[in-house]
Amino acid sequence: MSGVPDRRRAERQDRRLAAGRGVMAAAASAVVALGTVAGLMSTAGRGGEEGTARPEARSSPLTIPLPARPSRTPSAPEAPPAPSPPAVSATSSPKSRPAGGAGTPAAAGRLYRHPQSQVLDWVREHRDDPRRPLIESRIAAHPAAVWFPEHDPGRIAGRVRAVTSGAAASGRVPVLVPYAIPDRDCGGASRGGAPDLAAYDAWIRQFAGGLGDGPVIVVLEPDSIALADCLADDRRAARYASLARAARTLKAANPRARVYFDAGHSGWHPAAKQAAELRAAGAATSGDGIFTNVSNFHGTDEEARYARRVLDSLGGPPGLGAVIDTSRNGNGAPERGAWCDPAGRALGRTPTTGTGKARIDAYLWVKLPGESDGCRGAAGTFAPDYAYDLATG
Repeated sequence: MSGVPDRRRAERQDRRLAAGRGVMAAAASAVVALGTVAGLMSTAGRGGEEGTARPEARSSPLTIPLPARPSRTPSAPEAPPAPSPPAVSATSSPKSRPAGGAGTPAAAGRLYRHPQSQVLDWVREHRDDPRRPLIESRIAAHPAAVWFPEHDPGRIAGRVRAVTSGAAASGRVPVLVPYAIPDRDCGGASRGGAPDLAAYDAWIRQFAGGLGDGPVIVVLEPDSIALADCLADDRRAARYASLARAARTLKAANPRARVYFDAGHSGWHPAAKQAAELRAAGAATSGDGIFTNVSNFHGTDEEARYARRVLDSLGGPPGLGAVIDTSRNGNGAPERGAWCDPAGRALGRTPTTGTGKARIDAYLWVKLPGESDGCRGAAGTFAPDYAYDLATG
């Protein structure tokens, strides 16, 4: 399409300029050095917001906020890693996929509280802070995803196992985010990941070795598809093939795992374009559906409509569904282009796998509320003022 490459180059330049102004200066080191952890479990719903669906055609996407900055990698006892599952062939497919239904995915259940997070640390250390009761009850009392952003072969299986074994012991469902794809963030502020796709494939096999056999939700590589336009055609195709292998590897290791592919959000690509990219990445045949709105602010109902349009265009078996990041979308999206801790935002619906909505498998807090994008505090750090504003928004 005429003008698209120039527009993409301009958008990437704008992102780099933003980083140069210091907005996201600490992001890369925070992502590479640290791993996020989750809060507590809740299945209670929050009242939804209604709104008019955005038009499908857009002149350009919004400036995209980078995914949640991991705060700390879950610790695990030092032990020899378990053998990696065997590599999955390019032609294999999941053994089975349950039929879909409103709020009844294979991983349905109460979500897991991982006992390490910045917000929990802050709550424990600030018992006399007047903001503490609200932050504790409205943020620390709900689950969020556990991120794994380091390419750490030899250690990743144990780190994943530390989370999944804790979840299994409590009878709850963990949410895991592998985040080590090569050329992550197109070399932007969250650059990093494995050195190449062969190394990534090996890392994913080790990641899969820690999944256990209980239900688990995997949010596979935020931005890896929606932000892939920066890659040359051959490199993009190679990435997509690796993502398809990753999903099959995870599901072969644990058939109860639900694996979701990156679908951006409702303010980015039109649904048909996003579905075409997802199809090229094997989302219709290798996983269980899509995820949207990671670290973004678009309203839940708007995202649900978008997700269904993407799924309709994607095709695939009837069991495919979507999960939506609702961590900061209670007041919907801010003005166009605002992405770095924008004012006036609020917590969204609390995490649950019981949405009651057709083809919407879960509302999740993938980005942990209160962890800064880089404006209210250093990128990836917990900012109590920001958390309090979200809790009272």
